[in-house]
Amino acid sequence: MNILKIATILTLAASLGACNTMDRLANVGQAPVLTTIQDPTAMAGYQPVRMPMPEPMADTYQANSLYRTSARGFFKDERAHRIGDILTVVVTIDDSAKINNQTQRSRNSTNSAGMGGLFGAAVDGIGGGSFDPKAAIDLTSGVKDTGNGSVNRSEALETSVAAVVTQVLPNGNLVIEGRQEVRVNFEVRDLIVAGIVRPSDIQANNTIPSTKIAEARISYGGRGQITDVQQPRYGQQVLDAILPF
Repeated sequence: MNILKIATILTLAASLGACNTMDRLANVGQAPVLTTIQDPTAMAGYQPVRMPMPEPMADTYQANSLYRTSARGFFKDERAHRIGDILTVVVTIDDSAKINNQTQRSRNSTNSAGMGGLFGAAVDGIGGGSFDPKAAIDLTSGVKDTGNGSVNRSEALETSVAAVVTQVLPNGNLVIEGRQEVRVNFEVRDLIVAGIVRPSDIQANNTIPSTKIAEARISYGGRGQITDVQQPRYGQQVLDAILPF
């Protein structure tokens, strides 16, 4: 069964490679064709976005007034403060650490014992005078451990990402989470930011630095062909996990 699966995969891969080659040969000397504008909701695999939203607010009108309660006014605070609001997180990380540790331990032990009296004489007689009863037992042991460790790390990251308010805590603090994906060729770069912020730390332009986020969870990485090449193979990872040396 495994051989059949491998043969099927190889056959499909060869077919796809042949189709790709024919397509490239057919487009020699021509500019790449742009994708036509389509309705995103009609495309295969489309899923509607589901995000936390605030409670609906009913519109009320005051007498002799042109404004309603749910309208955005010119003098209202536009900073994020409700579930579903968006704010910009300015991620700035510039960390460095250098640690050197050295440990050395040494221990020596020597033990000796002999036999005298009646037992020593009897053993001496059996051995023909060549046996030394004082050196009947002689034990020597030694232990020496040496360990060295060092850490030299430097990280720098400066970017920004829009985050959504997902929860308002009872004390008024906001729980935010934002994710950004950028795909270039066959590599996707992921940026994830999550944590808790105080409304008073949000600046007038609706931004907040990452240093003001409590319980911050910031992840910046990638996935794709380049990342796969940089990672060790599964067999090597398994051996590193089970080998004791």
